[in-house]
Amino acid sequence: MAKDQGVKTPAKTPAPKARATAVAKPAVPAPAAAKVVPAAPKTRTSPQQFWREVQVEGRKVTWTPWKETWITSVMVAIMVVITAIFFSVVDGSLNFLMQQFLRLAS
Repeated sequence: MAKDQGVKTPAKTPAPKARATAVAKPAVPAPAAAKVVPAAPKTRTSPQQFWREVQVEGRKVTWTPWKETWITSVMVAIMVVITAIFFSVVDGSLNFLMQQFLRLAS
């Protein structure tokens, strides 16, 4: 919490001890004799197994209630309309000012 919210801070706490900075060590190349072990081949999943796994994962999802989804969608639509009106007014104002400016130049 912030200090201005009326929360009292405890008495002075000791400052953390200074840590020594670590010096970056250069990367050590792998020995030439080291063998690279190939990864195990991936097993193929059948479409039926894939669909069962999708259904299991789908049951784990916490879906938002329909009412919350509807309210959020309406709020987004309202904000889109407000934004469209705002940018239309700004565009019209700039268009008017530019026409006036060009009329002065001619």
